[in-house]
Amino acid sequence: MLQTLSIRDIVLIDRLEIDFARGLTVLTGETGAGKSILLDALALALGGRGDGALVRHGAAQGQVTALFELPAGHPARFFLANNAIEAEDALILRRVQTADGRTRAFVNDQPVSVALMRDLGALLVEIHGQHDDRALVDGAVHRRLLDAFGGLETEVAGVAAAHRAWRAVETELSALRRRIANARSEGDYLRASVDELGRLGPRAGEEGELAERRHGMMQAERIAGELSEAHDTLSGNASPVPTLASLARRLERKRGEAGGLLDGVVEAIDGAIDSLEAAEQLLAAALRAADFDPKELERTEERLFALRAAARKHDVPVEELGALRDRMAADLAALDSGEERLAALETAADTARRSYDGRAAALSQQRRVAARALEERVATELPALKLERAAFIVAIASDDEARTEEGIDAVDFHVRTNPGTRPGPMMKVASGGELSRFLLALKVALADRGSAPTLVFDEIDTGVGGAVAEAIGRRLARLAERVQVLSVTHAPQVAARAASHFLIAKEGVEGEDRVSTRVAPLDPARRREEIARMLAGAVVTDEARAAAERLLVGAEG
Repeated sequence: MLQTLSIRDIVLIDRLEIDFARGLTVLTGETGAGKSILLDALALALGGRGDGALVRHGAAQGQVTALFELPAGHPARFFLANNAIEAEDALILRRVQTADGRTRAFVNDQPVSVALMRDLGALLVEIHGQHDDRALVDGAVHRRLLDAFGGLETEVAGVAAAHRAWRAVETELSALRRRIANARSEGDYLRASVDELGRLGPRAGEEGELAERRHGMMQAERIAGELSEAHDTLSGNASPVPTLASLARRLERKRGEAGGLLDGVVEAIDGAIDSLEAAEQLLAAALRAADFDPKELERTEERLFALRAAARKHDVPVEELGALRDRMAADLAALDSGEERLAALETAADTARRSYDGRAAALSQQRRVAARALEERVATELPALKLERAAFIVAIASDDEARTEEGIDAVDFHVRTNPGTRPGPMMKVASGGELSRFLLALKVALADRGSAPTLVFDEIDTGVGGAVAEAIGRRLARLAERVQVLSVTHAPQVAARAASHFLIAKEGVEGEDRVSTRVAPLDPARRREEIARMLAGAVVTDEARAAAERLLVGAEG
């Protein structure tokens, strides 16, 4: 239910906060006091169309905040969860409207799109008036309301599941048919390609391995000559090692005669010889490591080039050759065994369709039973609303070939306002006043089934009085036993039925040359005075007060 509506700087409202209760709440006041502004502000918080003209003159922006109490399991909670919006306790919708036309929407202080806010708002509040068609134009809404009235939600879910199962098989069947058709038209090409790729046998990652191996062998080929020349220099005929060894021996023989002059020289030459020999051994090892088989390089290049040629031919990366081969083989397998699989899928699709058709036909029959019951229920409400010569008709058009998740039925609410006239869509046939009364009768018949938890009725009693206004008040009160009802009204008979009563009025702003809309809850004495005003007009008489007291006492009875 709607707990609190807070409005800042919207049209004539500078600052306003209203706390609502359960049951029936009425809002009354003289024409032009600002009742429509209040509803415009609420609609804005529910995702309605924004407009810079809504911002109070002189203010940069306006803001409307609506606080809702949500029971566990309410559809709005699932909506919030599906859109990753946290909502542990209360739900807060806030809309900011700037004077330049821009608008921002927030749900529990999380920025959201206006479209999301509108979809969420539709789950929380329905606003109805003489010219409001949001709940009446869409046939899908009519179907949903009929299903809710008939308690057919389980059957509808079963039909939806059967439809999804049938469509899944149909999708698989269509895909198989396309594959078989493609395979038939390209059968020879596919077989040749599968054979070619099968002989080639590409492996995942093989191109990288071959390229790396080829690069290593080519590097080894380039450096092998340098290594061989260096090795020959140290170990061949031109090697300095024998010369240095002979020199070291001669110097060693002369060492005693040199008187210490050769000390260290011989050791240095011996060290040089050792280093040269170590270098020769390292070069020999390097030569062995760099040794490669030219035929291996040739084989590697041939394999690499064959893979790349196949990739170019089939216009895929080398890495995807294996997958391509598998797909082509699957297409061939589908071609070879497709007829058997196709026949099985066709049987499954036919079985799934017949299962859906059976469920949809049963649901259609149940809808027709529910439609007659809804017509009868609404018909019982019409005489008291001065529509005793009118008829409410649930028109159901079924098309066995129009299979949807909701079934095969198109549902429309029609009315006939006078005997002998042709029934037609409610929105086209009924006048403004008739439309509002038909809507009230329908809502009372549906009770809390298929409705948002808060219903707002905007002057649906316009143009009626006496017994009809009394009947409207009674029905609004009955409806308010199941859902929260807010009613903007000019009818004292309706106001007397309310559990809560707010007076909307315009007052001058102290120190400023302007007026502001105020909303005040009425205690019993002020409430009686307001109802008396509604009865008498500008001058409230004692007779009007007495009549107001009788209305209030009668409503309590």
